[in-house]
Amino acid sequence: MNFSTVISKSFRTDILIIGSGSAGSTAAIAASNGKYKVTLVERYGFPGGTSTQMLDTFYGFFTPSESPRKIVGGIPDKIVNALNQSGNIFLRPNTYGAGTGVNYNPEKLKQVWDQLLLESGVQIYYHSTLVAVENVGETSTCIFFHKGIGFFSITAKRIIDASGDADYCHWAGIPYERAGEKEAAQSMTTTFRMANVEQQEYEAAGGKKMLKEKMAEAYNQGIYGLPRKEGSAHEMCQPKCISTVAVKVVDLDPLDLEGITKAEIEGRRQSFLFENFFRAEVPGYQNAKIIGLSHQIGVRETRRVFGEYRLTKEDCMSAKTFDDQIFLCGAPIEDHRKSDQGDSETFWQYVPNGGSYGVPYGTIVPKASENTWVVGRCFSATHDAHASCRSMAQTMSMGQAAGLAAIISLEKDQNAKNINFNKLQHTLIQVGAILEMPKKIADISRNGWNNN
Repeated sequence: MNFSTVISKSFRTDILIIGSGSAGSTAAIAASNGKYKVTLVERYGFPGGTSTQMLDTFYGFFTPSESPRKIVGGIPDKIVNALNQSGNIFLRPNTYGAGTGVNYNPEKLKQVWDQLLLESGVQIYYHSTLVAVENVGETSTCIFFHKGIGFFSITAKRIIDASGDADYCHWAGIPYERAGEKEAAQSMTTTFRMANVEQQEYEAAGGKKMLKEKMAEAYNQGIYGLPRKEGSAHEMCQPKCISTVAVKVVDLDPLDLEGITKAEIEGRRQSFLFENFFRAEVPGYQNAKIIGLSHQIGVRETRRVFGEYRLTKEDCMSAKTFDDQIFLCGAPIEDHRKSDQGDSETFWQYVPNGGSYGVPYGTIVPKASENTWVVGRCFSATHDAHASCRSMAQTMSMGQAAGLAAIISLEKDQNAKNINFNKLQHTLIQVGAILEMPKKIADISRNGWNNN
């Protein structure tokens, strides 16, 4: 479609970031050094993506081991520090298996993202959806839709696709694979929050262990219609409030119009099945009620772009390091999908010895583009590797690297593939990124963030 006759406004920018999730917002902050114009476009009315729409915990900052290491730093630390200053974080053991999480207030996080983006000088456009890409070359022209002004265009020298679904890559003709083409795609999840939970009563009755046993019993007996026999429930920053990840929606395509519609409906239906279960069977929940559902159903994977390098399961499980690594990951493969036998549960595989692996620069550089980076859950990885390297601390690290790489690319008039990588690594280290496994054991106590 030729949009030229219906464009209401046209803008130009140096660096365009599409999507303001953890990866995109971090990329925008990283790219804003005052020299280049940075524009961030988001389809919702707030930043943060999964970090503010669905969850209340950052995973991936620490390795999940008996001797945990803090392996992510830089701008991601800046985000957590801003939350910490307002009293809106604490560290807690993971209730499911991915290691220590950084709990936060997601509503406060929206404001933190806003504040840091504005302080960095980023031009933000909310409520705007990418609908087409035209004139891909040395510059790219992206067409967006806003219900107030209609279609508008942004022409950019450099593009960072942080859309989650690789929307820019899709419209620009950059190759990718669809989740579910070769193996079952990971399930979708509607998270829900419950208030008026008596946490002390819950813990006294056995806490996490008790909940797992009761869920399994209800599932095996077909009581309450639960879709799975295990899940997680953890305390929030708000007293007597619990955040729950238990809904499991499978066999529907989140990129299909009818599929995503059915998934949203099914996610809400399952949430209230769990409310009935918790109130009737779990001590401490007798008077609890759902007070909120995630803004949309959580989607773990859709499109995965083919990059200059493709992260594999073998890379993760061998704790592989790379000369061009841009961050570390120690998260296990956490695969929410059906097995070959049809079982719909979660499959785990941990990096040996509580270690970590490096993630190379090529995973965020699409093969078929000169001016583009892809960050977040659409980066270049196999299904298994993606199931490990999708925690928000890692997606923020991708954004950090892409934003800095875009600056270097413009400064030296180099394409994304051929930037001075030594300079990128040096710049990453300067902003606080961690590129080698630290020797210091991290403090993962509830109030231990400041000690790391």
